[in-house]
Amino acid sequence: MDPENRTTTEDSVSPAPSKGNPVATASSILTTLAHGSAPFLSTFLVIHLSAPIAANVGGSGLASSVMLLGREYYQTAFGERYLLFLPFAIHVTSSIAKRAVLTLAPDSSSLSPSSRPSTSDLDSTAQSEKPFTPKPRVRIRKLTSLLSISAYTALFLFVPIHVATHRLLPARADSPAWPSNNVDLDVLGSSELDFEFVKTTIKTWPWRSWMLYTGLVGCVLVHAAEGASVIYTRYIRGRVGLPTLLSLRGNRKNAIAAGVAALPVLTGLWVLSREPTFALSSIVRQYRNTLMGSWVYRL
Repeated sequence: MDPENRTTTEDSVSPAPSKGNPVATASSILTTLAHGSAPFLSTFLVIHLSAPIAANVGGSGLASSVMLLGREYYQTAFGERYLLFLPFAIHVTSSIAKRAVLTLAPDSSSLSPSSRPSTSDLDSTAQSEKPFTPKPRVRIRKLTSLLSISAYTALFLFVPIHVATHRLLPARADSPAWPSNNVDLDVLGSSELDFEFVKTTIKTWPWRSWMLYTGLVGCVLVHAAEGASVIYTRYIRGRVGLPTLLSLRGNRKNAIAAGVAALPVLTGLWVLSREPTFALSSIVRQYRNTLMGSWVYRL
C-alpha cells in the first residue's frame, strides 16, 4: 500500500484474467499462487512463535515443550517438505515472478495502432449510455511499500541467517563448526536443540542476537499484517458484510497489529535471556561451536 492507503488495481479487484491479455492472465495466476500459499505460512508462523510466547508463562521449560509439539507439524518428513518449504517456495517465486512480469510488461501507450480502439468504435461508444472507460493497467506495488520492504529484508537477510543457524548448521554438526576447533561434534538431536540453544545464543552474542531476532520477528510480522490486509481487502471485505476492522489508515493499522503480535514474542525472549543456563557445559560448548559455523557469529 502506498503512503496514502490507496489500493492498486491488483489488490482491490478480484482475480479475473482478461481474455487476450497475457500480462493480466499471468498476473492473476501468480497472485492466486502467492495468496493461496500464504495460509500455510501463517499456520507455521503461529505455531513457531507460540513457543517463545509460552516462555512468558513457563520459561524455557514450557517454551521447549511447545516447540517440540510444533515440530510434529512443520519438521516431519512430510510437514517440512510439503507444509513449509513448498508453500514458501511457491510464495516467493510467484511474488518475484509477478513483479518481473509487471515490470517488463509494455505500457498501454506502446500499443500498436491495430490494438487501439478505432474512430467508429469511439463514436458508437459515445452514443451509448455509459461513456467509454479504458481498463486500468495492472500496476506493480512499489518497492518502498511496507509489504515489499519487509518481504525482501526478511527473505535476503534475516530468514537465511535464522535457517542456517537454527536448522542447517545444527543438523550437520558432525564436523567441526569452527575451523580452529579440534573437537568433533555430534549431530544435535531434536531433544538437544531446545530453547537452551536460544539462551546460549543470546547470552554469548547479546547485541547481534537481539538485532537478528528483533529484525526477523519485526519483518515477518509486518509482512504478515500487510499481506493479511491485502487478502482481506481482495477476497473478504464487501462480500460477507464485515465492517472495516479499524478506522486507522492501512499502514498505521498494520504496523500496530504487527507490534502487538511481536511484543509477547520479544518479551518471551527477554524472559529466556534472564534465566540461568540449564544445559550441560558440554552441550553449551557444542551450541557455541555450531553457531560459529555462521559468518554472523565469527565477526
